[in-house]
Amino acid sequence: MITIGVALSVLIVLVVGIAVARKVDGDSANYLVAGRSLGVPLVAICLTTAAVDSNATVGNTDLSASLGFWAGASLAIGLAICLLLAGLFLAKPMNRMGLFTLGDFFARRYNRPVEVVASVLMIFAFTILLAGNLVAMGFLIERFTSLSYDAGVVLAVALVLAYTIGGGLYSDAYTSVIQAVITGVGTVTLFVWVAVHYGLAVPAGMGPFDLGQLTDPGQGAVINWATLVSLGVGDLVAIDFMQRIFAAKTPEAAQKACFIGAGATATIGVLWSLIALSSVVKLGLSVDDGPVMYQLLGDHAPILLAILSLSGIVAASFSTASGAILATSAVAVRNIAGVRREVAPGHHDPLLRWTRLAMIPIVLIGILLAIRVSQTGILLTLAFDLMLVCLIAPFLLGLFWKRSTSTAVLVAAGTGLVLRLVLLALTPTLYGVPNDLLYIDNNLIQAGFDGWATLLTAAVSVAVFIGASLLTRPDTVEEADLRAADRFAVLAD
Repeated sequence: MITIGVALSVLIVLVVGIAVARKVDGDSANYLVAGRSLGVPLVAICLTTAAVDSNATVGNTDLSASLGFWAGASLAIGLAICLLLAGLFLAKPMNRMGLFTLGDFFARRYNRPVEVVASVLMIFAFTILLAGNLVAMGFLIERFTSLSYDAGVVLAVALVLAYTIGGGLYSDAYTSVIQAVITGVGTVTLFVWVAVHYGLAVPAGMGPFDLGQLTDPGQGAVINWATLVSLGVGDLVAIDFMQRIFAAKTPEAAQKACFIGAGATATIGVLWSLIALSSVVKLGLSVDDGPVMYQLLGDHAPILLAILSLSGIVAASFSTASGAILATSAVAVRNIAGVRREVAPGHHDPLLRWTRLAMIPIVLIGILLAIRVSQTGILLTLAFDLMLVCLIAPFLLGLFWKRSTSTAVLVAAGTGLVLRLVLLALTPTLYGVPNDLLYIDNNLIQAGFDGWATLLTAAVSVAVFIGASLLTRPDTVEEADLRAADRFAVLAD
């Protein structure tokens, strides 16, 4: 019954996503940024569903249940902080630029080598993000059907591709409305049911007001702050978030949508964390037996509530996966391969065609990574950890500081990436869980360094970028752009 109910919700999403694909009308502007026509409600919903994915729901509940409220809720709260900061400082200027991808910003502000390097890094990070959503989907399908985890991952990708490859951001936007309703109603209903049926409770020392989780390294404070910083700041370099900001019809609409999305994301994330903590106390659930949320819904909740809540998890995962696939493919084709939009009558738009084709290798890499590292929540944080240490300084300072140079971008990004990967390989844990991704057994670094690796690498990368900018000069192309009155105008096709 649960499987059938969730399948029906997926079918509705697929039908709507495929139905609106006709709005693309062969134009990559419609495909990538929905014709820059979305109003506040649609953009806000798109931003919220992109943030409240399976990493921030299933991953949130697992981390909350095992390590405390701030370990799990920091995922959603960090994303909410990101949307708040984007609304305050970035939404209006980024929307005014009229870009197709975030890679276009690095092309306009710096030069071609920076565009390529930044694009490769963003694709790398977002493939990790895609994998995180596939992990949760794989576990869900494995638990509630007869399929294996690996088959569940592949099935999830196939379903998302079924509408994304046809309708692009239009399909993502309109299906997000359904997904947001399901996720919101499912979250609130489940929270009320747990509160009424079992009562809300938290394990000693693990609640939202047990601030030792934010002040005591022994209680994971450094890891929790690293999570908040990675997602709250590093996620500003988010190609899927920015794609939605570019799609807003006005700068003001983009800003308002960010603020609404921030509030909705934080609220939903906190509710999921409280549900998980209550489940630990009242039902004795543990992550040792699989994802806590799936245990609660599969073994304890009424069938209709389980269907609604699981449909919400699936819907949230689909939205984020769709946005990640679309954005990474667009960056690969437009900013690495250099394919531009074709608007001449009677011509097929090559940017549209090749973006669709590029989705295939992107999802194959995501599948392989999801099968290799079956951790929920951690992959989300790692994705924006990499953005934090590689690109946050070139992005933010490049937007507001004229002295930023292309040379500094390459030096800082290279330094941040190498240092972060070295520390990742030497640290036995990754955001509080065993490092199954890349660990070399050693006696140099212990688990207590977890979290510090992120914060220290970010500080080094920012310092290197500022220092290199002060020691180098912009190249002739950059100098011309900086003198131009329309320095941040639309990229010419």
